[in-house]
Parts: sequence; C-alpha cells; structure tokens
Amino acid sequence: MDFRLTDDQRALRQGIRELLRGRFGREALRAAVDRADGNSGPDGKSGPDGKSGPDGKGATGGTEGAGERPAEGVRVLDRELWRELGAAGFFALRLPEAEGGVGLGLPEAVLAFEEAGRVLLPGPLIATHLAAAAVPGAAAGDVVVTSADGGLVEWLDEADVVRGDATGAEPLVPVDPLTPLHRLPRADGRPAGGGARGRAGTPDHLLVSLLTAAEQLGSAARTCESAVQHARTREQFGQPIGAFQAVQHLCAGMLARVEVARAAVYAASVTADPVDVAAARLLADEAAVRGARDCLQVHGGMGFTWESDVHLHLKRAWTRTRRAGGATESEESLAEDLVTAEA
Repeated sequence: MDFRLTDDQRALRQGIRELLRGRFGREALRAAVDRADGNSGPDGKSGPDGKSGPDGKGATGGTEGAGERPAEGVRVLDRELWRELGAAGFFALRLPEAEGGVGLGLPEAVLAFEEAGRVLLPGPLIATHLAAAAVPGAAAGDVVVTSADGGLVEWLDEADVVRGDATGAEPLVPVDPLTPLHRLPRADGRPAGGGARGRAGTPDHLLVSLLTAAEQLGSAARTCESAVQHARTREQFGQPIGAFQAVQHLCAGMLARVEVARAAVYAASVTADPVDVAAARLLADEAAVRGARDCLQVHGGMGFTWESDVHLHLKRAWTRTRRAGGATESEESLAEDLVTAEA
C-alpha cells in the first residue's frame, strides 16, 4: 500500500495552507485571543496575573464564577472566515458531489485539519464538518454546529445548532482562550462522559478522534518548526543555541515524534480501523503536548511570555486531549485488541 501523498493531495494541502495564511495569520490569531479575553487589563493579559484560568492549570480552569468571561454579545468566532471555509469546501470535503460537496475522502480531510491545527484555527470545526450532510447550512459555513456527545461541549454559546442534549451545561473557564467550554451534568450529579467507552466504535466517534489527531499533528509540526527556527537565530556565548547538544536533542526528539505521529495518522486515515485510530490519537497527542513543552524549553524565558504563541499551542493541545475519551479510551482500545488477538 502506498501512503505517499498524490499530486492532488499536495495541491489541496497547499491551497488550504495559503487560504489560512491569508485569512488567519498571526495578527488574526492574536486578535481572536484579544476578543476572547474577557478580563484583559492595559497590558492585554487575561486575568490580573496573566493566566487564562483562575489557577492556570489543566484543560479547564473552573466554573464561570471563578473568573471573568467575555462580555455578553462579544463574538470570538469569525463568521466571515467560517463562511470562507465553507466556500472553499472545508466542511464539505467528504460530502458527495451529488449533494453539493467536494467528493473527497478521509485522507484529504485529515490533511485539511492538519493545516487547521498548524494555525490554531478556532471554532467547532470537527462538529461542523461531521454535520455537513445532516444540518442545512453547515457545509456552506452559514451554520456553526457543535456536539454535546461527551463530558465537555466546545463553543456552545456561539453555535447555531447543537447535536445532542446540552441541557444543564455549566460554563467553565478554559485554559485555552480560544476554546470556550461547558461541562455537561448527569442525572446522578456526576459529570457526563462516562459512556464514551461504549461509543468508541461508532463512526462519528472514530472521526472525531482521528480529526483531532490531525489537528494535534499540525500543531506539533508547527511548534517543531518554531523551535528549530529559534535555535538557529538565538545566540548565546557567541553562537546560535542550536549548536549546543542539549538543544539539538530537544529539537530532534520533537521531529521524531512528529514524523512517527504523521505516519500513524495518515495510515489511520486510509484504513479507518479503530485500533489504528487509537494508536494515531495517542501518538499525535504526545507529539503535540510534549512538542509544545519542548518548544517552550528551547525558547527559554521568552516562550513563557504572553506575547509568544508557544503557550497557545500547549493550551490547545491540552484541551484537545480531552476529546472523544482522550488517552484513556485509546489505551483501552489498544489493550482490548491485544487481549483479543492473544485469545
């Protein structure tokens, strides 16, 4: 089986990269962060101490009462960009041409979401993509769709359509300023999401996990490039810091994780096998989270400042790890496959 990209796939990836470079470059990213920052002071930091949540920990900082949220009526999501993505076929990539879609497959969708992950494109991209055939206006980008299938719901306040029951969802203060979150309750008072294991084999659940892995892959690749670029230009003791072996090892480790994850994600997009998807998700999550941490290390003190974009990649990577059951569910899927194979 040949896993190399075709000329058409390379052209698709390049086209999406150019679209996002023109419409969601660094200035647009920082503007979106500023819009999401409901507690910004004169220095532009979120919160009195510059942390995104009340304690700056984890994918979710706490409930709404623990910190400020954007003012009512403030829209973080760029609806014009959303419609441009729809016009470019981003949400309708896998929709048949007879239904007004592009008529491509899962490998092409993975390439598109990889590019979205590189630029930290905000919004419920996966939910809207999966709803293209079921929700009128989703494919064209006229309607923003989110999903309540799990313990956390992203972008609930700005979604036009919610697939699933979001009754009683409580707003949280997220660590990622560009991923608003709500937590779903359960009838017994415990957080929702305990049934995720039972949904692991459903088509939508697999696609959420795989497309999340693609986003993580894109983010991991971008932080690797950022670390290498900084190591080449930043000088200490009269030479670039990339000349030091400790920095070289960090960058080499980042690249190795990215390329292993890339092979796994691309292969899973071809086979669509649940076990392959689980392995790809684990590798991509690790590449994104560890890559962002190592990128921070390479940047030194500069990487920890609000003005740097590295922390945004780390926060988004943390948040994505909570989707579709996360690492726990992927590990259980792989373990179950091993037990079954040995039986």
